[in-house]
Parts: sequence; C-alpha cells; structure tokens
Amino acid sequence: MNAPTTNPSAQTQSRKADHIRICLEEDVQCHEITNGLERYRFSHCCLPEINRNDIDISTTFFGKRLNAPLLISSMTGGTEQAKMINERLAEVAQNYKLAMGVGSQRVAVEKPQVVDTFAIRKYAPDVLLFANVGAVQLNYKYSLDECLRIIDMLEADALILHLNPLQECIQPRGDVNFQGLLDKINKLCSQLSVPVIAKEVGNGISATMAEKLINAGVQAIDVAGAGGTSWAKVEGERAENPLQRRLGRTFADWGLPTAECIIGVRAIAPHVPLIASGGLRHGLDVAKAIALGADIAGLAMPFLQAAVESSAALHDLAEVLIAEIITVLFCTGNTTLQQLKHSNTLQSLQ
Repeated sequence: MNAPTTNPSAQTQSRKADHIRICLEEDVQCHEITNGLERYRFSHCCLPEINRNDIDISTTFFGKRLNAPLLISSMTGGTEQAKMINERLAEVAQNYKLAMGVGSQRVAVEKPQVVDTFAIRKYAPDVLLFANVGAVQLNYKYSLDECLRIIDMLEADALILHLNPLQECIQPRGDVNFQGLLDKINKLCSQLSVPVIAKEVGNGISATMAEKLINAGVQAIDVAGAGGTSWAKVEGERAENPLQRRLGRTFADWGLPTAECIIGVRAIAPHVPLIASGGLRHGLDVAKAIALGADIAGLAMPFLQAAVESSAALHDLAEVLIAEIITVLFCTGNTTLQQLKHSNTLQSLQ
C-alpha cells in the first residue's frame, strides 16, 4: 500500500489516476435511481413522409455550430493516460464537430508540468471547448487569475464551474466549505469574457438552484443528474477509512434524476442554454433529453470506455450515436431538432 502523501499536487494527480481506474474497473453506476428517461417513450410514426437523407441534427451552442447535439462531457486530465484520452477525444470531437469539456484543471494549476495533458486545442481547432474547475475552489484561494489561466491553457470557449458537495463530503480531505460561493460566482461571471456554465457531477441541479445560479450570472446549466456514474461510489472505493466507505454506500443513489432536472430547469428558464447529462448512454437518451427541452446532451462513460480502447472505437461510438439520433427523428417524422422539440411526440408513461 502506498504511503499517504502530503503534497497537494501529488494528491490531486493520484486522485485523477484513481478516478479513471475505478470508473473503468469497478461497479460505480447508480442502481436504485435512474436518469428518469425510461419513463418517456416516443410515439412511432409508421409513415414519416420525409427522406432520411434530409434530416439535419446540427445545432448551435454559444454561437458555435455542432454537427450533432452532443457534448463529450468533462472527464479527465493530469496524467499520461489522461493526456492520451483527451487527445483521442479531441480528435473525434473535431472530426464530427461535437462539443467537448475536460476534467477539472485544478491539477494543472497546482502542477504546471501537466498542463500539456489539457492542451488539446491543436487537435480540435474548431471545436466548442469547455474549461473546468470546481466552484468550491473559489473558497480555497482561487480567484479570477486562476480561472483565466485555466481558460487560457485550453483556449476555451466557456468555463464550467462544477458543483460537487456530495463528492467532497466523501472524498478524502475534501474541500467542504461551500459558504458564500454564490456571491463569488456572481463576481467571477461579471469579470470573465467567456460564458460560465454551472454543472453538477451526477446529483442534479434543481429548478430552484438553477434560478439562483442564473441570477448570479451563470449563462448555461448542465444539469448532470443522477442515474449514471455515482461519484459517491467512486470516492467510497478510494476511501481511507470505514466512515468514508460507509458514506459512499449510503449515498450511492443520491440525487435528482436527469429527466426531472431538464423539465424543471427549462420551465423556469425557457431561453437559457441547457445541457442534459447524467446517465445518458445512447442516442435515444439524447433525443429524449432534447425533446424534454435540452439544447445539447453530454455523455461521459461511453466516451471514456471507447477512448481507452482505441481511436477507432471512439469513431464507431460517434457514428452510432449520430445514427441513433437520426433514427429517432426519422421514426417520429421530424427533420430537425427544433421540429422534434415542438412535435409533442415524446409521451410520459406515468
């Protein structure tokens, strides 16, 4: 067993490696809670009266065109394996014109020699790229300067501030002082020249919290609801004592289902850019999320698994996700995502 280290940057880098290994090797998916999308079904159209070849699933987000409403969600960085993963993800994002986020860049602030594990703009010159850091770091000596460094190292189009109170509770030596963060987020949003996205990490953003964040200046919401990877379970696997392991088990299925978050946030913020993520596993999930009101949809685990396998596996995944989304539009008689949103073809089974 490795002796614990007191070097913060080494701890952060080790955590990054642990996260990849645990997500790929251990059962850290939610079991008792789902993303909620299984409660909805599209009404099948047996005679679409359209040509499948005319279907257009392109969209724009923050003014950039995407060929499909897909975000490669924030995952990793800070290690050699993470560098390989991010480079492969960036290449597939560029090839298919998808949006992409990276994992928390805190490790690169603490250890500048790993900045190159995030420096993917050269692989994705035209891609909508999201930088990423934990909002709680604003209570741990992070300021505008650190956020600008994080944006600059990625040449990012926007900054994700991720919100992860449950994960920090269970994580060894977690950063748990969330007091006064909304005011600090408000100040940061007013100082940055790029949009700020508020994102959970798998426990969801409610309509109430989304409204507070939007009023504070956040320009987009990524609901990142429950139903996929449980970061309580992930941190429970990394636990250093029985208490942390117990917390990981107790809160393994904590959170708000993704579908519930999409509907709630869209109801209070009809025009705010909205990203759906949290347990989405295929193009049918993406199409349901779009029909419920999301603008684009993010997936992490499927892209992580494919990226570790090979570049070819990533391209195959992108192809099948796009084909699945197009198939939904074809079999509901819609030729664009906007038509799908307003078609009323998604029915609740409740």
